[in-house]
Amino acid sequence: MPGFETISKSRQINQRFAVLVLVAALGWSGWLSHLHMAGRATPLDYLEAAMTDLRMRLAGPRNPPDDVVIVAIDDEIVRREGGFPVSRATMAQLIERIATARPRALAVDVLFLEDGRQPEADRALATALTKVPAVLAAAAVFEDAANEDGIPVAAAVHRPIPLIGAAALSGLVNLSEDATGVPRHLPLVAKSDGGVAAAFVLRTAALAARSDPVLGEGQVRIGSAVIPLDLGYHLPLRPYGPRRTIQTFGAATVLDGTASLAALTDRVVVIGATALGGSDTFATAFDPVMPGVELLATGIGHLTTGDGLVRDARVRRLDAFAAMVLAAAAVLLIALAPPVPATILVLLFLTAWFAVGAVAFSRGIWLSAALPLAAAGLPTLLCAVARQTLDRRQSVKLARSEQALRQLQPAALADRLAWDPTYLAAPVTREIPVLFIDLTGFTGQSERLGPVRTRAILKTFHDLVDEIASSHGGLVVNFMGDGAMVVFGALDPDPARAENAVSAAGELIARTRQWITRDPELAGAGRVLDVRIGAHYGPAILSRLGSDTNQHVTATGDTVNVASRLLAVASEAKSRLAASADLLTAAGIDQPGDIFDERRMAALRGRSQPIEVWLKHDPGLPQ
Repeated sequence: MPGFETISKSRQINQRFAVLVLVAALGWSGWLSHLHMAGRATPLDYLEAAMTDLRMRLAGPRNPPDDVVIVAIDDEIVRREGGFPVSRATMAQLIERIATARPRALAVDVLFLEDGRQPEADRALATALTKVPAVLAAAAVFEDAANEDGIPVAAAVHRPIPLIGAAALSGLVNLSEDATGVPRHLPLVAKSDGGVAAAFVLRTAALAARSDPVLGEGQVRIGSAVIPLDLGYHLPLRPYGPRRTIQTFGAATVLDGTASLAALTDRVVVIGATALGGSDTFATAFDPVMPGVELLATGIGHLTTGDGLVRDARVRRLDAFAAMVLAAAAVLLIALAPPVPATILVLLFLTAWFAVGAVAFSRGIWLSAALPLAAAGLPTLLCAVARQTLDRRQSVKLARSEQALRQLQPAALADRLAWDPTYLAAPVTREIPVLFIDLTGFTGQSERLGPVRTRAILKTFHDLVDEIASSHGGLVVNFMGDGAMVVFGALDPDPARAENAVSAAGELIARTRQWITRDPELAGAGRVLDVRIGAHYGPAILSRLGSDTNQHVTATGDTVNVASRLLAVASEAKSRLAASADLLTAAGIDQPGDIFDERRMAALRGRSQPIEVWLKHDPGLPQ
């Protein structure tokens, strides 16, 4: 049928479009994945931060480790001291008191960077620190986020004064914040001019385990425990809940003896400030003013129990794989599938990935939410816009092509083929009327009129034939120069097809005469120009003829041959209509003599027996 080539070309365009958007989506998602694998900062970090906080809230608070406790420099001790910071004499007393409980390790999140006003207090603090395995806070200064292989490079490191620092180990208390200012990682090491500096939490966890830490590729080994790390030996940070979720004792209660020292025995004790108004607070998913000491205690808990988040190179590779797969699947769906189901499926895929990420997060695996969303979201949006534009262009082309094809087929037949492309794929035998029509005498007139006017007049005649045939349920299956072949009841069985054929013949005769009379180009032709019709009724084969790529619908068989021969009979008898008795009987005309002018038995070429024919000379028939 006509149109197969257009459909095939449209499919080729869609396939090329799918390949193009697939390559673009893989390129985009691959680039984002590369940045993610390298730990580069991107605008996606803002989205990732929001999604991480959401998943943290969905997972909810967790039980903190029992072997980590906090002794808080809280509002009560600050009130007693008359202000902040707490004196070193008081700090010495506090550490002496904690040392009597024999903790596994003591971590002091207080910076002693300058000599105190009372040298004896500094000496007392140093003496107290020698009575317990202790780690003191040190601070690094970073500029321009410089790093080497992901390891931060410090411009300077500020450590405790020698007198106090000699009594204990020291470690960096710096935290790594994301683009929104929320602490997400604890860098376990940093490089400086003085070498590699270890983190406060790493020193404390190693001291508690009585084992030196061993840093490997993407992990740290402390004793028998192996903790996965993010890029650059960063420990992902996951708060257990809001402030005071980790067991906390006020420093004043420890000094007063109202707190049970047994709760500190064989535990990691972290001393740090929690007093309101202190500057050492951070916003987290559970608390907008989380004390820094609780985040450090959280990091120590992760290293001693292994209950932190896993976001190592393997997890990042999984993120990258998911991003590329989702991006490829999304654009292919948008490019090839119907728009609404495709959009729903893409949303389901992204929702499923977020659900998988939320479940994984609750079990300690930090999958990226922003990377797959951005990797699939932008290509999907652009692909949808491009697909809509392409579909519109193809629809316009298809509409133009369909309009052109409809001009090559009768309107009724084109409509039928549009909703039933298999129509007459297999031949059908049906009893139908067949009319052959000829504009007699037009050949001579065309020589007088010339090619341009001849074509215009023929088109007018063809329009007239098509209009009358269609109005009576007929189908013009072929225009042959100044003639035509019309069948009735071809699309669907029609009980009135024979009556319609007779009525159409009569109307065509009358209206053709009127047209010839009114047309100034033909008015002088007189009786030379007239219409002739041969009409018969009987079995015919309705089928498609032609090649696989160029077919037309037609009728064949003896009925068609007889109708064609009757046209010659009408011409010889100088009559306008030669209709077989079979047609008139089928039309329910019992007395043809009341309508037709002459009856004769006509011998037709190719037939052994003559056929009964009725001739009409007058301009019209009853409608």
